[in-house]
Amino acid sequence: MAMKVLVGYLATSGGADALALGVRLARALHADLDLTMVLPASRLPAAPDYERHLADQAEEWLAQARETVPAEIAVASHVFFADSSTDGLITAAGRLEADLIVGGGGGLAGSLSLGSVVNELLHSAPLPVAVAPRGLREAPAARVHKVTCAIGQRAGARLLLETAVQFARAAGTPLRLVSLVALDPLFGNLRGDVDAILDHARAHARAVLEEAKAELPQGFPVSATVVDGPTVEEAVAKLDWRDGDLIMVGSSRLGAPRRLFLGSTAAKMLRVLKVPMVVVPRDQLHVTDLP
Repeated sequence: MAMKVLVGYLATSGGADALALGVRLARALHADLDLTMVLPASRLPAAPDYERHLADQAEEWLAQARETVPAEIAVASHVFFADSSTDGLITAAGRLEADLIVGGGGGLAGSLSLGSVVNELLHSAPLPVAVAPRGLREAPAARVHKVTCAIGQRAGARLLLETAVQFARAAGTPLRLVSLVALDPLFGNLRGDVDAILDHARAHARAVLEEAKAELPQGFPVSATVVDGPTVEEAVAKLDWRDGDLIMVGSSRLGAPRRLFLGSTAAKMLRVLKVPMVVVPRDQLHVTDLP
């Protein structure tokens, strides 16, 4: 059974960015694409006529969007009504048995600054959420070329690594494991000697690399690196990023069971990254078996 990538679509530039990322992911993972619009439910007496008018307009927008999807990708479109766009997308993902929700970044500052719906998804969805940076629709890359996984040692790290390994193997893309070390001078002395901190990070990166190698075919391109900087933003900016890259991060430990919660480290990375980010819940009912 093919994976399913659900795109939370709007007839806006952010919706076009989300669709572009959905196409990349569907192509890389040999997945089906579900374009989904969630419309506001009405409690007015004339609700049926009102909702029919909205649905007709949504179907027109979705038909136009489907025409832009490459022929080799199976695509379907859906219209849902809900009081909350976020709840509607999560409900749609459950009904459609989606493996991933894709949303477009919004706002006025930063490539991955978030619109309200995507922000809410990143704090409540029970499955991975991918965020498309603004302008992705204009980028030339047609698919995912490399997966970066931000490794750590908190709860959920194992599931994140498994998900990243499975994604890279299914997509046939190199996997880069990255340990980010923020050497904030204000707190550095409290956390210990800088050299000791970096040595520990390198040892952890080597251990995680061996775990990944054990799960991947012999000779599969996988690497591990440690980058440091005064802040998370400066550390992640040291990495080489190219069009077609994607980064996977884990949900914060503060989240409820089987729910996303965007942690401070991931939020800081969002401010400076210009590549798509996938946030993975720290625990799930099942880890999807990718093809």
